[in-house]
Amino acid sequence: MAGDKDSAEGIVSEVHKRISNAFDVFDHEFNHTVDVREIGTIIRSLGCFPTEAELHDIIAEVEEEESTGYIRFEKFLPTMTKVLMEHKFRPIPDDMLLQAFEVLDQQKKGFLEPEELSKYLMQEALDPDKNVIFYKDFVSMMTIDDTQ
Repeated sequence: MAGDKDSAEGIVSEVHKRISNAFDVFDHEFNHTVDVREIGTIIRSLGCFPTEAELHDIIAEVEEEESTGYIRFEKFLPTMTKVLMEHKFRPIPDDMLLQAFEVLDQQKKGFLEPEELSKYLMQEALDPDKNVIFYKDFVSMMTIDDTQ
């Protein structure tokens, strides 16, 4: 049966539906395009967490030859389907996030005082030129890239 969720077509069809729903949230003009800056949010809303470099690669793959600042659904769908079907860019495992905190907890107390945490985070994540914290940088700082 073609619509059966357990069949290959059913699984692909479910994946397409998820991608389409996520894309539509950001398709403010209802013209099957989204702002390229929303692509990271769309991908993360689908449970995938690529690094900034991986995100850049995905965008390069789905962008038009002549950059318009917009991504078309027709180009996004096959690429994102492949990403979801291959279970790429899964969330960071708890133990890796725990490791990041253990690095900050140098006395091995098992906790951090709020002041300690904000001091570390501010020092590491603060953009010195703008005096703000870009949360994408903050997230990549808090996670360990185990591909290196």
